[in-house]
Amino acid sequence: MSMPRQTSLSRLLVACPDRRGIVAEVSRFLNDHDANIVENNQYSTEPSSGLFLQRTVFEWGGEGDPAEVLGAAFAAEVADPLEMEWRFEDAHRAKRTAIFVSRYDHCLLDLLWRARRGELPIDVGVVVSNHADLADDVASFGIPFEHVPVTPDTKAEAEARQLDLLGDDYDLVVLARYMQILSGDFLEKAGIPIINIHHSFLPAFAGAGPYRQARERGVKLIGATAHYVTEDLDEGPIIEQGVVRVSHRDDAVELERRGADVERTTLARAVAWHCEDRVIPTGATTVVL
Repeated sequence: MSMPRQTSLSRLLVACPDRRGIVAEVSRFLNDHDANIVENNQYSTEPSSGLFLQRTVFEWGGEGDPAEVLGAAFAAEVADPLEMEWRFEDAHRAKRTAIFVSRYDHCLLDLLWRARRGELPIDVGVVVSNHADLADDVASFGIPFEHVPVTPDTKAEAEARQLDLLGDDYDLVVLARYMQILSGDFLEKAGIPIINIHHSFLPAFAGAGPYRQARERGVKLIGATAHYVTEDLDEGPIIEQGVVRVSHRDDAVELERRGADVERTTLARAVAWHCEDRVIPTGATTVVL
């Protein structure tokens, strides 16, 4: 009795000018190459003249990497005629991730815990911090911890060390309450997506003590925003936001506790969606498929 062939699970991401027949052409190609579509999401920014985006998850029982085996044929038959940007992704491969953090531990430990439980498709290779406070916590997860102090006088040297740590081995950097601004030079040389989390009081409650300021102003909602990092501080494309209702009965300590909770859940969702190849930046915004 012959054993059935093992199937791989892959994702096909496409973006192109919208027109009739795109879904049909992608589906035809996958069917012709013995692939079985198990999930399909699409969006058009403007049906008549906008940008068409599609994320297709499929099983394939062929030999080898679908990107290598199917890529040339897909380009010739579908992508080139439709002016597509496209890529195949292995749905089983966790994204190699570096986490940057300062002293706050709530987002960092939540990400490490979810990764260890298999709830996040990330492979955390290193945690980098400008303080040594969290070294023992990170060691308990069996992950390397690198202390890279940063001062105004040593910022360039520190970023060079961080880039050395990343090398060409990482797909993603997550700023889990990393309280330093990354330079444009660092962003350019890193060359990979970087996700940040911050409380949604910015810019209304900028500076020190945002929860104290919020308490003094009697806010009724507090929240957090996860976004991609650009050279424009806290203005990168937004991936996800979360809010929680509060009241005048909550003091600043309780507001901070609730804020930390919404920060970690919002960041976890953003990281998961990115690593599942659901997030497509389009200019100053994103589409989550």
